Amino acid sequence: MAPTEITYSDGRCEVHRVVVGPVDNNVFIIRCTRTGAGLLIDAANEHERLLELCSALGVTQVLETHGHWDHIQAVPAVRAAGISVAVTAADAAMLDSYDLVLDDDVATKVGDLELRSIFTPGHTPGSVCFELRGTPLLFSGDTLFPGGPGNTFGDPEAFDTIMTSLTERLFTPFGDNTIVLPGHGAATTLGAERPHLDDWASRGW
Repeated sequence: MAPTEITYSDGRCEVHRVVVGPVDNNVFIIRCTRTGAGLLIDAANEHERLLELCSALGVTQVLETHGHWDHIQAVPAVRAAGISVAVTAADAAMLDSYDLVLDDDVATKVGDLELRSIFTPGHTPGSVCFELRGTPLLFSGDTLFPGGPGNTFGDPEAFDTIMTSLTERLFTPFGDNTIVLPGHGAATTLGAERPHLDDWASRGW
């Protein structure tokens, strides 16, 4: 199996991370340790490497955090291997193909585990984060990074939208100990980022 970094393990689950592609995308695989069932977040790139991991870690489904090109390059290959791919309706047109449409506040089961979808538009119209229930983990895609929100490409309406998503859908319901695993780069916590919300709003990006 291609090497991965285990970013979290608690006896019930393992979360593996691998970095792929020209812009260093984080790909996460959540595995239920009792059943061996696995799920992959963002089939970004390097499909041969990802398919090897999918085979080794029991992955049968993929959840896409959004439809930008750098997060979906391996989608055709994983679908061809019989792995289902889910994306929100608002971002579905960005993919050449997919299997399922993600709704807000819906649980996707991975063996004994559940990932809950949290719609967080702004970076794209259909951006979504995932809470791994029973753990402190929040997979934020490109909605939240250490140091600020995801890129809204100079669009003030999109920036207002992503700030609303951050405030109402992430920082309000989740506590400071929540570990944020973004689509690129290092992890952070909501506690580390919360004091900077007003600064982000003032700078406008």
